[in-house]
Order: sequence, then C-alpha cells, then structure tokens
Amino acid sequence: MAKQQTWGGRFSGGPAELVQEYTESVSYDRVMYAQDIAGSRAHALMLAKQGVLTDEEAALLVNGLETVKAEIERGEFVWRRDLEDVHMNIESRLTEIVGDVGKKLHTGRSRNDQVALDFRLFVSDRTRVWQGLARSLVAALLEKAETYRDTLLPGCTHMQPAQPVSLAQHLLAYAAMFQRDVSRLQDADKRIRVCPLGAAALAGTTYDLDPSFIAGELGMNGIFQNSMDAVSDRDFAAEAMFCGALIMAHLSRLCEDIIIWANPAFGFVLLPDGYATGSSIMPQKKNPDVAELMRGKTGRAYGALFGLLTTIKGLPMTYNRDLQEDKQPFIDQDRTISMSLEAMAGMIGELAFSRERMAAALARGFLNATELADYLVGKGIPFREAHHLTGAAVALAESEGKGLEELGLEALRSISGVIGEDVFAVLDMKNAVARRNTPGGTGPDPVAAQIAAVKAWLAKS
Repeated sequence: MAKQQTWGGRFSGGPAELVQEYTESVSYDRVMYAQDIAGSRAHALMLAKQGVLTDEEAALLVNGLETVKAEIERGEFVWRRDLEDVHMNIESRLTEIVGDVGKKLHTGRSRNDQVALDFRLFVSDRTRVWQGLARSLVAALLEKAETYRDTLLPGCTHMQPAQPVSLAQHLLAYAAMFQRDVSRLQDADKRIRVCPLGAAALAGTTYDLDPSFIAGELGMNGIFQNSMDAVSDRDFAAEAMFCGALIMAHLSRLCEDIIIWANPAFGFVLLPDGYATGSSIMPQKKNPDVAELMRGKTGRAYGALFGLLTTIKGLPMTYNRDLQEDKQPFIDQDRTISMSLEAMAGMIGELAFSRERMAAALARGFLNATELADYLVGKGIPFREAHHLTGAAVALAESEGKGLEELGLEALRSISGVIGEDVFAVLDMKNAVARRNTPGGTGPDPVAAQIAAVKAWLAKS
C-alpha cells in the first residue's frame, strides 16, 4: 500500500499502487496551476475579509502562492503523483513554504467547488485564446480577399459549376463563419465564467463566506444559483467544446476547398512549401497534408465533445468521481483547435491563387446560363419558359463544343427570336458578377461592403 493520502484519516492505509496510478490526475490537470493559484489567492483574501483568517495569515498565503507559481514556471516544482492532483500538490508545497497556516487555506471549501472553479477559469482562458486565433485567421482571409477582390472563379452547388463568383466573396464566406465562432465563444463565456466557490462539497458551508467577492477578484460574471448544481455542472465545458467542434467543422470545410483547388486538375492554388509534403516514391507530388490532417483532426475534436457528453449523461446529483474525466477531452480538443487555427492562418497567408486557371475554368460548365435565362425574362418571357429555352441553348452549345458566349447571334436566335446583339454583354462573366449587387452578394459593391464590415469588426474586437 502507498502512503496515506491527505483525505486518509479514516483509512488504515493508502491506495494500492495500481489504484494510485489509475486515479491520479496530476499528470494532466497540472496545466490548470495558474487558475488554481488565482482561485486560492481570491479565496484567502475573502477569508480575511470575512474574518475567518487574519490579514497577516492571508498575506502569508498569498505570498506563498506566488512563490509556488514562480517555482512551477521556472520548472523547479516537483509534481507528486501520490498527491493525486494539481490542487493537493500546490497546497502541500504551500504548507511546506508557509507552515501550518497553509492548512487553513482550504477552510470553507471542498475540492468539489475548487475543481469546478479552476476548470471554469481554465476553459474561459483557453477559449479566449481561441477567439484571438480565430480573429487572426479572419484577418488572413480578409487580406487575401482584398488582394483577389477582382478575381473570378466558378461558384458551385452540388460540386458542379453554377455561377461565376468573386474569389473575395468565397474567402469572406469563411471569414463570416469564424466571426460567428468568436461571437459564439463570447456568449458562452458569460456562462462559463460563473463562480462556484462557496458551494463546498454540495450543500454550502457554515462559514460566513462571500462568493461574490471571489467572483469580483477573478473577473467572473456572477456566482452559482444552486450549490448542488454548482459542483456537478459541466454544461460550460460541453458548450465550449461544442463551439470548438464547430470551429473545426468550419476549418474542415476550408481544408476541403484547399485540397480540391490544389489538385492540378483544378490548379486554383499553389500550396506553400511549408504547408505541404512530398511523396516517398513519386517525386512530382506536392501533398496537402496539413489540410488533410486538419480535416481528419475534426473527428478527434468531435470525439472529445461526445466523450464528455457521454460521461455526464447518467450522473446522479451531485459530484461524482466520473467528473475527473472532464478535463482530458477538453485539454485534447484545446490543443487541436489552437494549433489548427494557427496553422490555417499561416497557410492562408502564404497561399497563391492562379487567376489564369480560375479564368480558364469559368469557360467550362456554362456558368452564364442563368444570365441568359434572366435576359429572356427581361424580354417578357415567363421564367419557366426562359429556363427551358436556356437549357436548349446549353445543349446546342455543348453539341458544338462551345460556351454560350461563343455561339453566334444567329444560333442564339434559333432558340428564341427575342435575343438581340445585347445578349453578349449579358453573357460576359465579369458583367454577370458585376450585376449581382444585392446585399451580401458577389458583385463589387457588396463585396466592398463585406470587406469594410470585416475590417470594422476586427478593429473593435
């Protein structure tokens, strides 16, 4: 049997070695050391304010906690598995530094509400990092959109050529996704940053505590509503991880476009060397491995979310040890999301687009067919009939191996006598894009408005 634990007063011995290894969490929850120390500092100050500790005792605790933090950040701190977790490791070292007063720090709190506080602070801090990384990605997309605002490419539905669109608008569509991600995280943070300290083990405490003081010290948005819920609630982690899963979904969609565009059959983008790899057997290959791996890691991020949801789905009230399994999924997802956002911003910044290959692609697939149908409607033909006539024109052009704009006036008039010389201006791809000036559309004016809106969003955020 191992040595007796800090909670082992009623036990004749410590846990078996295998059990100690099985139940420890310090190997991963040590990443929350800064949050644990911040929470303990606020708790000590609150205990002094409420007269539970003297001002001198609180000062000693605060100074000791700063010493522990410095040791950790210098890499001098010795993490002990027999102390189970980050909380007991820090408290034990604090007591070594300041003496018996260190044992008073835990007055009025349980590890249940302490863990909940630390994890909330950690999730909030990390999701705020995600926000900053997402903003950097939006800025990279904006820069590319400005560079290529006059470049056109085929816009697709069902992965088939549909209509000509601005490359800037295509990139700004992704910027809109990541802007929503930031907004979603900001909203979630209101619920994440709620102080549970004071709930104690489950029923509150007999000490005259002031949880609102701790919330103020830590920049939190308020305190718990119900002490039983406070120690068992992990909604905040699930909500954050859903936001993270959605970020990865958006990244994966962007990866898919990059992978397709990098294929020489498209040739729309040239992958930067720093974000591609070669083949061990085929010397000509330039593989979009970063985009592929990011697309694959999306499943990992989803799995982390579903792992947490599965852990909490059948738990009785209140705290249960199952909740120790809440941190590793978030820590893993955090690493995936943070690295993915940073890598994507770097890759977007170095992507080179081929205007020539995109222009060539516009000539295939009859992307101006809708323009011809709208033209016929403008001549008084009902839309359904105009749609049918345009289909006949496409069939004719296809049989001759031409684009609609390459058919002569006589050939077009064989489809409908209302067609005049003015049709060729309508069929021009640039004109087709320029006419789409409804809000949010692909025309020059709405694209300029979108660029201005993203710039304003970045400036205020």
